[in-house]
Amino acid sequence: MKTKWNKTRQIIKSIITLFLLLIYLNSHAQLKGGHILGAMGLQSGTQAPENTLSVYVPGYLYDACSLRNAGGNKAVANPDITMFITGAGAAYVSEFKILGANYGASILVAFASNTIQGNSLDATNSLAFTDMFVQPIQLGWHSKRADFVFSYQMYLPTGRFKAGASDNAGLGMFMNEFSAGTTIYFNDKKTFHFSALAAYEINGKKKDTDIKTGDILSVEGGLGKTFYLMNAEKTAPKGILNAGAIYYLQGKLSFDKIPVGNTVVEPAKDRIAGVGAEVNYFHIGSKTSAGLRWVSEFEAVNRFQGSTFFLTLAHVFSLAKVREE
Repeated sequence: MKTKWNKTRQIIKSIITLFLLLIYLNSHAQLKGGHILGAMGLQSGTQAPENTLSVYVPGYLYDACSLRNAGGNKAVANPDITMFITGAGAAYVSEFKILGANYGASILVAFASNTIQGNSLDATNSLAFTDMFVQPIQLGWHSKRADFVFSYQMYLPTGRFKAGASDNAGLGMFMNEFSAGTTIYFNDKKTFHFSALAAYEINGKKKDTDIKTGDILSVEGGLGKTFYLMNAEKTAPKGILNAGAIYYLQGKLSFDKIPVGNTVVEPAKDRIAGVGAEVNYFHIGSKTSAGLRWVSEFEAVNRFQGSTFFLTLAHVFSLAKVREE
């Protein structure tokens, strides 16, 4: 009798698990990665100057205007989802050289609300600790007419996550990412430039499941102009203004894998493109900067399409001056 009950209980458990996975599949037909589009723009292939420590506060806002299906048509016209991320980060660039490049590293501790997990219309978490960004290595090269950068970063699953929940603050998976890019200068003064940064994201399985997000390729950059704003005496610049057009592209290179019973479902891949504008101002005297990016998305397939706003406030500490003193 006990053996029969155990078998029945196992069957009930399997049915419940299958039911939950079907719900998860229905609401997350495409799974999101950790890469935040809009975090890079003008001069995305350029590393910060050596011997500097930048402390920054980002403000990311994504407004989903529609949900697009596999044909790129509107599946939901007004999903009414606005995702917000903020936090505190630091980026360090040293004078130490590896293969002729300056070594750098960065970290971001972030908080997110209405965290988008996939194509779910039910993203309702309040501002909470989300997944952490850690970049243990960044290499930057500089030449007369171009800069180059290579980095490895990871997204740690530090945010709250439970498969199928609508209030998750994180994605529940460890993410590895490799990126490489360049900024090309069209004049000797390096005031007219074009950049492109490609990032390849490899995702692990989600916590307590065999659900796996596919690998993702993202490309970000822009075409811009740098202006040096002179002081009243016209003897030295007091600030640096950087402005221009920016873009991003993102798409899945491998299928998501979602187990349903004895079957592994692989939903169709997604993609997105976006164009917009960016303006940055750096005040030389106070060593502070403010930057704003806006991107309007188009050509979305199997994902949300909307608008991205990214505001960054930063202060730069010169470590070289500290040592000289």
